[in-house]
Amino acid sequence: MTNVSYHISNLLEKMTSTDKDFRFMATNDLMMELQKDSIKLDEDSEKRVVTMLLKLLEDRNGEVQNLAVKCLGPLVRKVKEYQVETMVDTLCSNMMSDKEQLRDISSMGLKTVIAELPPSSTGVTLTASVCRKITSQLIGAMGKQDDVSVQLEALDILSDMLARLSGTLVSFHPSILSSLLPLLTSPRLAVRKRVIIALGHLVPSCSSALFTQLMEHLLSELSRGQQISANRTYIQCLAMVSRQGGHRVGEHLEKIVPMVVKFCSVEDDELREYSFQAFEAFVRRCPKEMSPHISMVIKMCLKYMTYDPNYNYDADENQDDSMETEDGEDDDQESDDEYSDDDDMSWKVRRSSVKCLEAVISTRRDLLLDLYQSVSPALVARFKEREENVKTDIFLAFIALLKQTRPVQGCQAAAEAEAKEDPSVSLLKKQVPMVVKALHKQLKEKSMKSRQGCFSLLSELANVLPGALGEHIPILIPGIVYSLTDKSTSSNMKIDALSFLSVLLCNHSPEVFHPHIKVVLPPVVACVEDPFYKITSEALLVTQQIVKIMRPLEKLPSSSFDTKPYVKDLFTGTLRRLKAADIDQEVKERAISCMGYIVCHLGDQLDRDLQPTLEIFLERLKNEITRLTTVKTLTLIAKSPLRIDLRPLLTEGIPILGSFLRKNQRVLKLSTLSALNVIVQNYSDSLKPPMLEAVLSEMPALISESDMHVSQVALTLLTCMAKVCPSALSKIGGSILPEVFALVHSPLLQGGALGAIQDFFQALVVTKVSNMGFNELLKALTGPFYASQKSTDPIPIHRQSYYSVAKCVAALSAACPKEASGMVTNLIQEVKSTKSSESARILSFLCLGEVGHSMNLGGQKELKTIILEAFSSPNEEVKSAASCALGKICVGNLEEYLPFMLKEIGSQPKRQYLLLHSLKEVISASSAASLKPHVEDIWGLLFKHCECAEEGTRNVVAECLGKLTLVNPSQLLPRLKKQLSSGSPHARSTVVMAIKFTIVDQPQPIDALLTGCIGDFLKMLQDPDLNVRRVALVMFNSAAHNKPKLIRGMLRSVLPHLYAETQIRKELIREVEMGPFKHTVDDGLDVRKAAFECMYTLLDSCLDSLDIFEYLNHVEEGLKDHYDIRMLTFIMLARLSALSPSAVAQRLDRLVEPLRATCTTKVKAGSVKQEFEKQEELRRSALRAVAALLSIGEVEKSPAIADFASQIRSNAEMASLFESIQKDASSTSGPKDTMDTS
Repeated sequence: MTNVSYHISNLLEKMTSTDKDFRFMATNDLMMELQKDSIKLDEDSEKRVVTMLLKLLEDRNGEVQNLAVKCLGPLVRKVKEYQVETMVDTLCSNMMSDKEQLRDISSMGLKTVIAELPPSSTGVTLTASVCRKITSQLIGAMGKQDDVSVQLEALDILSDMLARLSGTLVSFHPSILSSLLPLLTSPRLAVRKRVIIALGHLVPSCSSALFTQLMEHLLSELSRGQQISANRTYIQCLAMVSRQGGHRVGEHLEKIVPMVVKFCSVEDDELREYSFQAFEAFVRRCPKEMSPHISMVIKMCLKYMTYDPNYNYDADENQDDSMETEDGEDDDQESDDEYSDDDDMSWKVRRSSVKCLEAVISTRRDLLLDLYQSVSPALVARFKEREENVKTDIFLAFIALLKQTRPVQGCQAAAEAEAKEDPSVSLLKKQVPMVVKALHKQLKEKSMKSRQGCFSLLSELANVLPGALGEHIPILIPGIVYSLTDKSTSSNMKIDALSFLSVLLCNHSPEVFHPHIKVVLPPVVACVEDPFYKITSEALLVTQQIVKIMRPLEKLPSSSFDTKPYVKDLFTGTLRRLKAADIDQEVKERAISCMGYIVCHLGDQLDRDLQPTLEIFLERLKNEITRLTTVKTLTLIAKSPLRIDLRPLLTEGIPILGSFLRKNQRVLKLSTLSALNVIVQNYSDSLKPPMLEAVLSEMPALISESDMHVSQVALTLLTCMAKVCPSALSKIGGSILPEVFALVHSPLLQGGALGAIQDFFQALVVTKVSNMGFNELLKALTGPFYASQKSTDPIPIHRQSYYSVAKCVAALSAACPKEASGMVTNLIQEVKSTKSSESARILSFLCLGEVGHSMNLGGQKELKTIILEAFSSPNEEVKSAASCALGKICVGNLEEYLPFMLKEIGSQPKRQYLLLHSLKEVISASSAASLKPHVEDIWGLLFKHCECAEEGTRNVVAECLGKLTLVNPSQLLPRLKKQLSSGSPHARSTVVMAIKFTIVDQPQPIDALLTGCIGDFLKMLQDPDLNVRRVALVMFNSAAHNKPKLIRGMLRSVLPHLYAETQIRKELIREVEMGPFKHTVDDGLDVRKAAFECMYTLLDSCLDSLDIFEYLNHVEEGLKDHYDIRMLTFIMLARLSALSPSAVAQRLDRLVEPLRATCTTKVKAGSVKQEFEKQEELRRSALRAVAALLSIGEVEKSPAIADFASQIRSNAEMASLFESIQKDASSTSGPKDTMDTS
């Protein structure tokens, strides 16, 4: 400490030197010291440093003054509170000084101090006391009407403070407002503008009463009919308040809108501009309240978008028609501005009206059809706009319209591709020729801004309507070539032109471009040579696309385009970039990829150049920076139907690829495995076992349950090796196979990885690799299940392992049918034997089922009896396995087993549930053609059981009915619909549940029929029976998730019934006495849960069809409901914060209270452990919702959320929990591949 004090004293002494350089260096050194975290000042040093810096603010040398100001920032966090107050007092009094220089430097000092004050949310008292001190001084300074410069500085500082620390100044808000409002009438424009900015920063965090006071003041001033300049100020202020205060303006809009409309008709361009800016703010921030006025706003925007009283466009068009623009003419047009009327502000009116239109387009997707009919043609007609800034905004408005036309992304996109074309898309298609006609001439204009606007608009159009520009390519190509070859073209212009060309090439058929390759290719190749790396990179991407369209591999034999004249240019241009070592990483990767496509598509025309190019690829494979791209490129080349000769590469390349399999980079592992797979498939004749050893030695580590996808790809590679070069796998018995068996017995194995293992075992047993025959593999697979019965301490085997092993056994038996029959006999003996363990019996049944699925087991006469006997087993697992086996065996032998099964279902009520499960297996796994002859028998039987009292049985019957309906929907769906009028609630619920099973995420023939009748099934949401309504909600949820198009058109009528089910119904709540205790049971809880689950699904699939404010009303109710529902609504709230932030921000005040109540509730001291755990989970979930709310911009300025956030931070327990939640949220937002450190 003493050392620091001595050093500081030395510096302070030098600061008093008469030499300005000494003072400068000493101040600079002090600043460096203060920026160190480790420095601690004693009280005396603090005082001396503060005094000296304040003195240096009055230094004669400007550079010293500036450095002193910079020192104040780090000093704020290093000194005690009272020293900061001393600094602030001195700075504020200096700000009132008569000396202009001292005033300026003091106001800079105050801004620096404010910028460094810790946010009020950290709970530091320093900020609050300093802010109060500054504010009271500033309010006094603003009252100094005689000195405008003091007023301006005071307003600037106040704006800074309100922007950062408005929440701290809540007590000062009324006095700040009352001192700001009179200044709106200041004669100085600069003062009025700064007042508007300060009010904008005050609005988000002020109280509702204060906001109402401000709005009433503005409205009363506007209604007084004052001078135009005053009205301009108040309209500007209204727009600012709306932008910052958003939804709070909504309740005053009915009074505001007529006034603003009136001002639009006043002959003053600036007032009109501000009026449209106000409309834009209203449309963006209060979409719901503006709905009644939208058509009027659109009408006015369209009127003033063409408002250009000083220019005659018709004369311009005639001139264009009579003679094409010459070089000199553009210069004349540009010089027009020199003698044009400087007071012409009409362009500002046009620009603000277009921006307002863009706001309408961006926020009202529901009006898309109307916008295409009225707004779109008007925007296209204005592409001729003479003012460049306005034209740019017109392009942006049209791009916004195109973006709204893009289909809603999500799980329904694939399913909806089948649906009929959207009417708005049809309208857009009709307007494409008009758009191209208006733009193609502008692609050759000198103005780069116009050309860039054209390119971005056309790119968006090509993305929204792939293929739509095909017939217009001939008139667009010259414009692209002009931007690539014109000497005055900027780098950004070239990049935009290349980017547009890339979009065109991706979205149109190759044949369209073949006539233009000759014109397009030379400028693109020239861009590949460009010294600027971004142009080179974009040009390489375009070259790659050109190569693909010149000779599409899928049309290889029939391709008529002659590529030979272009191969040399393409190759040499790309080769230069491929060879260069001193270029940007992005260019290296693009050059490798581009050359890969050239070799893949044109390799047979490269002759002697091919092998040297492959050698370069080998070099790039050895480089850590480029190896991933090279691996992907080699995969591409190896797949080429041209059968490129890669043999010279393989001897050295395969060991390198093998070494990549031990790297940490997962993407590299997967890409390498894919590359090896393709090489093994296509170049097996060139592979020798020693070459593959480097790969095989890395395989055991890759086959593990920790990464199923890598395991799957590795197994696919092994299968491929076993088929094409089995000798390479002769030594896998001791290394790779144990890992494969361990994976088979893993509880996590399923799907693709399980399929890969089955293929692998089949390949092994067919090729007899590594002395592993049928019996050896069978023993290794089933051994653990028999070992567990002999050992005294058996290892528990997971249920999933039984199913995995059974599928593998079935795969082996399919590959070796001779050995399979003996195995089936052994399995039957195992099941019959009383000495068999439970695990062995379960496995044997499942194996019999899987084998019977693909083989006819009709010869095994005793099998039916054995299975039926197993239905009486005391072990539930054995019963379930026997039920599953019966179903699968029946699939392999329908004629014999299905009548037997149906007879048993009818005659054995005790075994009904298990037999119905078997039937479900049959219906799920059999083909429609094989089931059709039996449909009537099954249908009749199922309907006998659809009124069963057991809900479990009814659910299985419903699943069977639903899946059976898919076999013959045109006949069976009307029958299901007919059953809705059945008198029994049980029957109705079964039928509605059956519909749920007909709605699957893949397109099905039943979809068209369901569209017509789903409304009848949804009417069950109004059924008097509670359970039927619950099942109808489950079915609705399934439709919303899997096939949203089925229900989207009906939401208007369905949503009121859905929302009705979210209400708590007191008549469904009852008390149950349990001994001395009374327990409350809510029979409506399950229905409410199902309703909220539907609401959550609709967020993802039908957001654009929801009234978010109505939706939020019910979310708000759910936040106060039962534990399960609160947990769900917290997740919904977090999701809404991302999807509709502005709507959530409008409801913050109402949403915060239930969240606060959840977080602050305490469990009674004597409660059971589960109650504490439940409350903890609720709190965590509520805080996740709070974290999501805080991620919405500007939300922290809301008084309600700011108060709650400070309450969270002031409670140590909640603060640490909240911190951990925020860390989790940031860590899961985007995992990245780590750098390879191996």
